[in-house]
Amino acid sequence: MAVPAGVDLVGPYVELSYLDAVRERQRRPLLDCVTARFESIRPVRPFRWSRGERHFSGWYWSATTGRHVGFESRLERDRLLLMDFNPEVVGIASQPFWLHWHDGERERRHVPDYFVRRADGSGVVVDVRADERIEPKDAEAFEVTRLACAQAGWGFQRVGAPEALLLANVRWLSRYRHPWCLRRPTADRLREVFAAPGPLLAGADAAGDRLATLPALFHLLWLQELAAEEMSVELLGPRTVVGPAGGGAR
Repeated sequence: MAVPAGVDLVGPYVELSYLDAVRERQRRPLLDCVTARFESIRPVRPFRWSRGERHFSGWYWSATTGRHVGFESRLERDRLLLMDFNPEVVGIASQPFWLHWHDGERERRHVPDYFVRRADGSGVVVDVRADERIEPKDAEAFEVTRLACAQAGWGFQRVGAPEALLLANVRWLSRYRHPWCLRRPTADRLREVFAAPGPLLAGADAAGDRLATLPALFHLLWLQELAAEEMSVELLGPRTVVGPAGGGAR
């Protein structure tokens, strides 16, 4: 979609407003904010949920950040889960800032859903919206956000519904994302057992009592130190082939 002719995306006319470290609201030109650590910033609006509302808000404990990250829909929660699972992601913040611009008639604003910091130091702004729910005003806001991000040197992604089987598998592994699931001696035995790829349950049994080995195994799969084949094709099960990382978890 082309940005309407009245939209001015020259740096000084695009501004970000956000909450600083002491929770005071700041508003600055976009190009003054390119080095800000938005992955560590507080949300610019609260996450509320009450009975009868159509949207679904909440907080998700992120293993990547070690703190809670907010979401405003089930789809946002699903995408947050996948970002937390992505080893290239080292920081995530929700509702990081308001983006302000002028459409030729009035000031407009949009708050992206997430700001992500990658391991290579790059920043990515993420908007979450199902394909069938994008209205013209949404498409315009996403395009303005994409162009603004390009000025700032950030990436931009608009993502919709994820692959159902991959999401189901990651959702299961997320139950074991907390570091307390990792027991060093057990994890070392599992690494030895799965140095050669083999069936998930048989390998867990070979490493010891499955009550102890399965949580550690699922944590290693969450960390992607070990990899399960065909996670986008079939659900994890006793016969799922598990092996060293790099064997095709994605």
